[in-house]
Amino acid sequence: MNYSQLVAQIQDYTENQFTTTVINTFITQAEQRIYNTVQLPALRKNVTGTTTSGNKYLAIPTGWLSTFSLAVINANNEYLYLLNKDVNFIRQSFPDTDSDFYGVPEYYAVFDQNTFIMGPTPDASYSMELHYFYYPESITTVAGGTTWLGDNFSSVLLYGSLLEAYTYMKGEKDVLDNYRARYDEAMLLLKQLADGKDRQDAYRSGQVRYPVQ
Repeated sequence: MNYSQLVAQIQDYTENQFTTTVINTFITQAEQRIYNTVQLPALRKNVTGTTTSGNKYLAIPTGWLSTFSLAVINANNEYLYLLNKDVNFIRQSFPDTDSDFYGVPEYYAVFDQNTFIMGPTPDASYSMELHYFYYPESITTVAGGTTWLGDNFSSVLLYGSLLEAYTYMKGEKDVLDNYRARYDEAMLLLKQLADGKDRQDAYRSGQVRYPVQ
């Protein structure tokens, strides 16, 4: 289902000709709800960067929402994954009063919305790889009007948008309950795929893992 088809379906179901701005709000709110309920591969992104010797900070890319992993790639092309800690832990463990506290980073923390802090402070320029969660471009703005969600699980996007639209309309409770039930059914199937079948061989602990039959 592309953007035009989705808009037409929302208007047909609700029998209402919403403005483009209003209907796009329904869709983007539905996308945000979905993306924060299930961990889809389409919500993962990788970037690489380089540390600076003597600089404990590493820039966070635009669009970052949360981290799956952060790794140092050493001179032997080996991936050394940093452990996530609190800023206070890194400050206390690696006070950086002199270069005795420099080395290959082993820990990281979110210092602020734009920066990671690492410990120990890098003693050289190291290649880094960040694997993180982000919001993909909305179906309302993406070129061609197609997204992974619209192409592969249009039912959850449609009923999520209808929930937003019918709430906006202050519609009848029985109709709203029906849309919610259909949305929940579609979301259950999506979670079985993304948090179940796609997560059976996950190595890292802490990831959502949904049981499937």
